Amino acid sequence: MMTMMANPCNIAVDLEKCIVKEAPPTVYYIPNFITETEEEYLLQQVYRAPKTKWTQLSGRRLQNWGGLPSPKGMLAEKLPDWLLKYTEKISALGAFAGKSANHVLVNEYKPGEGIMPHEDGPLYHPTVTTISLGSHTLLDFYRPVCKTQLEIPQTEESRYMLSLLVQRRSLLILKDNMYEHYFHGIQGVCEDTLSEHVVNLSSAQSQVGDTLPRGTRISLTIRNVPKVIRANLLLGKK
Repeated sequence: MMTMMANPCNIAVDLEKCIVKEAPPTVYYIPNFITETEEEYLLQQVYRAPKTKWTQLSGRRLQNWGGLPSPKGMLAEKLPDWLLKYTEKISALGAFAGKSANHVLVNEYKPGEGIMPHEDGPLYHPTVTTISLGSHTLLDFYRPVCKTQLEIPQTEESRYMLSLLVQRRSLLILKDNMYEHYFHGIQGVCEDTLSEHVVNLSSAQSQVGDTLPRGTRISLTIRNVPKVIRANLLLGKK
């Protein structure tokens, strides 16, 4: 039976010790951010949600908690207690520059499912934090399309930059250029073979050449939506 190593970071104080120095600014990777018991509890809560809470998309399905972000503002909804505990824990790290997380996307990826390279956009505070449950994944990063060299084919392969191994029970924080400049995506495969382009292998306790079969992964993508509309304000306008 494999023994899980204790979290190497003192979460309250030493977040900078969890920085991935091999990536552009800024990536924090915290293995074993939650325990196995917490992981099991969170998975139970995800799958106890009503079927109406799920939205089926191409390549994955998701739950939206906290409200629906839009350019006009998000009509805020109270997060359930089982999520609030973790949004508060991550907010306490200072991930959102003193603001509190108020929005969570719960994504389910089955083996062979992924998501096209994308950026999260301006509706959120420029930081994204993710707790992974149930399985690892490889998160791939790409340079944006260069608009001054459109005559040169710019494929995903030519724009590919690096990958991060995101293990179950870990916390990943992306900010600065890694959030605002680069695209990120997940290949739709059933297993991952680790290469030298996976830049956090040391903190993930893995090595080049390892092949990791994927299971069903649940990601809790926890963010801050700065522009919020309160329900009482809407009522006051009627």
